[in-house]
Amino acid sequence: MRTDNGKVKQIIISVYFILIVLAIVLATVFSAFKDLTTNATLTFLVIFLVFVALFFAVYLIARYFEYDSDGVKVVVTNKGLLLPDKFSFRTHEIEFEKSDLKAFKFNNYVIYKSLALYLKTASGHTIKEQFNITLVNRKKRKYVRQSLSKMVKNNSENKG
Repeated sequence: MRTDNGKVKQIIISVYFILIVLAIVLATVFSAFKDLTTNATLTFLVIFLVFVALFFAVYLIARYFEYDSDGVKVVVTNKGLLLPDKFSFRTHEIEFEKSDLKAFKFNNYVIYKSLALYLKTASGHTIKEQFNITLVNRKKRKYVRQSLSKMVKNNSENKG
């Protein structure tokens, strides 16, 4: 099974566009905030920090996710949606054999969702790999869950 969330890129570009337009609007109406506080620097600093926080929140959450379990190996990829080729440090890719999957867990936080894969290494230890699946829709997460559950079930049957 192969799935990804490539269509969400246009939404993220729109969110960044809205943030930039909002920053321009706030900069132009900045003089209107003079009536609220006497300290213009404080008002500007608060607006700037809120903008930067929103910008980085979107930057951290906006990740491309690809899952490919066709064949003997499974490939799971996370990379940035904007400028992924320029900043390869945001790319997290793992390729493993289906028989190496011990367990998995979907974590659902308030605004962040992740997938944890527990894999068996060649030395027999278990490693944990985390992937950001926040922007993967519910239907695709369900398909990934079914595929991973099938692998874990097959691995436990083959062991015993």
